[in-house]
Formats: sequence, C-alpha cells, structure tokens
Amino acid sequence: MSTPDILSMLAKQLKPYRGELETMDRIPAKGRSRAEVLAILEDLQGREAGRWQRGYASGAVYHGGQEHAEFLAAAYKTQSQSNPLHPDIWPSAAKFEAEVVAMTARMLHGEGVAQHRRGDRVTGAVSTGGTESILLAMLAYRDWGREEKGIERPEIVVPVTVHAAFEKAGHYFGLDLVRVPVKDDFRVDPQAMRAAVTERTVCLVASAPSFPHGAIDPVAEISEIARELGIGCHVDGCLGGFLLPWAERLGYPVPAFDFRLPGVTSMSVDTHKYGYAAKGTSVVLYRNADLFHHQCYTAADWPGGLYASSTLLGSRPGGLIAAAWAALVATGEDGYLEAAQGILSAADRLKAGVREIEGLRILGDPLFVIAIGSDTLDVYQVMELMARSGWSLNGLHRPAAFHIALTRRHAQDGVVERFLEDLRAATAQVRANPAERSGMAPLYGMAAMAPAELVRGLLEAYIDVLYEV
Repeated sequence: MSTPDILSMLAKQLKPYRGELETMDRIPAKGRSRAEVLAILEDLQGREAGRWQRGYASGAVYHGGQEHAEFLAAAYKTQSQSNPLHPDIWPSAAKFEAEVVAMTARMLHGEGVAQHRRGDRVTGAVSTGGTESILLAMLAYRDWGREEKGIERPEIVVPVTVHAAFEKAGHYFGLDLVRVPVKDDFRVDPQAMRAAVTERTVCLVASAPSFPHGAIDPVAEISEIARELGIGCHVDGCLGGFLLPWAERLGYPVPAFDFRLPGVTSMSVDTHKYGYAAKGTSVVLYRNADLFHHQCYTAADWPGGLYASSTLLGSRPGGLIAAAWAALVATGEDGYLEAAQGILSAADRLKAGVREIEGLRILGDPLFVIAIGSDTLDVYQVMELMARSGWSLNGLHRPAAFHIALTRRHAQDGVVERFLEDLRAATAQVRANPAERSGMAPLYGMAAMAPAELVRGLLEAYIDVLYEV
C-alpha cells in the first residue's frame, strides 16, 4: 500500500463531512444565530453517537448514560466561567479541586501513608488528562533528581508496555527512558527493572494495568525495590485507578498497587475514564508535599506580580473540575461498585467466548482490557472485518493483536453477545480466506515491521490530515 493510498483512506475515514457540510475556514462576516450553530452541533452529535452508545467502541466513552451526561453538563454550566488560577474570585474552584484530590487519594489508601513515615500526606492536583498527569509526575522526578541528587540527565526505568505518554515526557523534559521487556504474561520482571537501575535513575514505573494488554505489573515488588534504592516509584493507574479498587472489593484478584505500599511515591489516575467525569480531567498524586512541590511552578520576582501554578497550565477550566467533583459525589461507592460489577461480569463472559473461538487467544490474564491475538490467523484482518461490522478496536504491535477495553457501554444487554457473534464470523472468514488483506489491515501489518522513521512519517501525515479543513 502506497503512502498516497494510505492518506486517501485516512481522509475518507477522518473527513466524512467534506462536500456535504459547509466548511468554516474563516470567521463569518456576520455571526450565525445561536439556534443555527446549536443545530449543527446537535446534528453531528446525533450522527456520531450511535456507535459508542451501542457499545461498538473500545474504551473512549466510559459511562455514556444520557441522564449522567446531562448531569455533568449541568454541573459544568454552574462553573463554566470559573478559573482555579483565581481562587480569590472562585474559592469554590479550590474547594472542588482539593476534594477531588482527597477523595481519589482516600480511594487509593492514601490515608495510611503517615504510618510509614510521620508527616507524609498524599497530595496532588487535577490535570487535563492522563498524559498531563504523567508529564507532571515525570517533571517532578526530573527536578527532584537534579535538585536533591545532582543528576543532570535523569533516567526512568519503564516496562516496554508503558503508556506512550512516558516517552512524550522523556522527549519534552530531557529524560532518558530505559525500557525493560515483559514476560510471557505481559507483566514486567521486577528483577530486570532492578538490573536496569543506574546512578542516574530517579524513578521506576509500573502500570495498573497496562494499556495494551490490561496486565497489572507486580507493583509490590517494584515499589519495594524503589524504596530500598531510595528512588521514586510511579504507578500509572490512569486506566484502572477508578476500577481496580472496586474490583478488589468485589473479590476479583487485584494485587496491591496503591499507597498501601510504602514504596509507591506517586500515581496518575483518570477521573474521566472509570471515574465517569467529563472528558478532560485526571488526578496526579504524590506521597508527600515535598515531591509534589517539584511539580509546581512559582515566580517570585515577575513584574506581573506573584505567580504560582500547580500544573502545566495556568488558566484551567473550573467547570470540568466541578463536573469531576459532581461525578464522584453523585456516583458514590455504591455506584462505583455496581458499575464495576457490570463491567467485570461482561468481561468474564467476553473472555469465555473468545477462548472458545478456534485460532484466537487472549494475551495474558486481564480483567477488563482484553487483548486478542492469534498464532495462525492474520489478526489485523480479523480487526478489519470487525471494523466493517461497526466495531472500533485498538490495534496492537509486538505481538500483533487488538484489544477491547470494556466500559459501562459493554455491560448493556446483548453487547457482549453481539461482539462474539461478529468475532466468530470475522475469524471464520479470515480462516477461509487466509490471503485476504483489506482496509487498514495492510497498514497495521506494515507498521509492525517497517523502520521506525517510516512509521513516524506516516503518523505525521495522519496528523496533517486531521488538521485539514
């Protein structure tokens, strides 16, 4: 498949409204009526909602109930003009953020950290998403390493399955990533991480769970190594932080991964995933304020006055923080337990069904992020056929696979059964036509084997397509 062919295919997928809807490539000379503008927005929302509402998307929308969405919108509306940068004007914004942080920390057993070291108290901030939470934590470790240990070019040791946001942090902040392979169960080997530590290491990273395969790294062992060596241990709970605590309470086999472990020094947890908040919020937590302060920025001699910011952003949307607060308070422990039960039950049925399909296998032993591969079939062609049936799944590399992250959308009646029916049909077609490769399947296959520079070029072209009007 040539690059022009790939770009043409992407353009058709990403720009379906070209030639049908008016393109706004300049500010209108005369503003449109609000009713007309809202009609456009509502039309597009109606066109796009069907797939994710019926559970065809992996992850993406974690709650999706209409009443809940309207509740979050109403909560946002009350604080749509607020900005946490100005707590003198909006002290409510500071209240909501502090309480979101406190509630999240309590859920992750932050109340017990003082038992391990007197004076410690879990603190942190609300960010715009998991990537910013990860960036902030890695920035804190970089500056901690520089200021406390004199390390000019710090390193962080990560599993190869760690989220790409850690690579972004390394790129942005001048951190070197030392990547450690995972074992056959897709969990990283703690002793391999220990062996990778050098005098420049400031942090070990573990996933709970990993994005590709839903595997929970052995956080207890990793964090203890970090504690013994006097370095940080960050747990990336962006995906599972608001689901694993309730899964554990329901009796599922969830190993300790949070602040109960004395070596865990920071965590990233997304409220806008299984916390059921509106998109655009996450929480980054630290075991104590000393480490948190390395994340923060202050300016004491700026002509514009005194300036203090706890995140990468200055001005922030207070409405989103208020909506996150509203989601946590309105859902409650009972609501999170009920949601977790529905999701995990659906995941159990889905895993059982996949294991009965000849030629497919589940990678590792996941709870709710289920990666599907094959030793005999072109799994990317299976994913392509699933896409034709309406499913939006995540393609994976090394090894070739795709995954589905189950949400409340998949706990609806009949969704798991529909997925398995379509998966059986897709697998049978690929088994009967092993040479067929269509749609995006060749692209995924090529990306798994092509030189990194070539793949980067394609990804840059993808970004260019996104920003074409």
